[in-house]
Amino acid sequence: MTANDAIHVRGLRLWAHVGVLEQERRDGQWFSLDITLWTDLSSAAAADDLAGSLDYSLAIRSLQALAREIRCLTIEHFSDRVLDRLEQLYGAIPMRLTLSKCAAPVPGFDGVVAVERARHGAP
Repeated sequence: MTANDAIHVRGLRLWAHVGVLEQERRDGQWFSLDITLWTDLSSAAAADDLAGSLDYSLAIRSLQALAREIRCLTIEHFSDRVLDRLEQLYGAIPMRLTLSKCAAPVPGFDGVVAVERARHGAP
């Protein structure tokens, strides 16, 4: 694998029922997901063939489905389920994600809360 070969998906908006507060799990809220998948892209580049790459549309559709299904308390658990789903799709490749809660229910706070996670030696 070339160290610089990676596929990035940035700003995937997901509506999910995740949060410590009951109304977060009941009503749902927006999350933003960034993922990076490291893989050798030289074959796909040389042959102009998706078969030598990772089809990111599979990840997008699968993660949208996961967001519709999940009910949990923490973004940490949600991020773990995202990593599990990416592993199911692409195997044990280096991967990294940043999962952000777009509107944390903290009075007087209008910033972003996020977790960053990595697996399989992702830089």
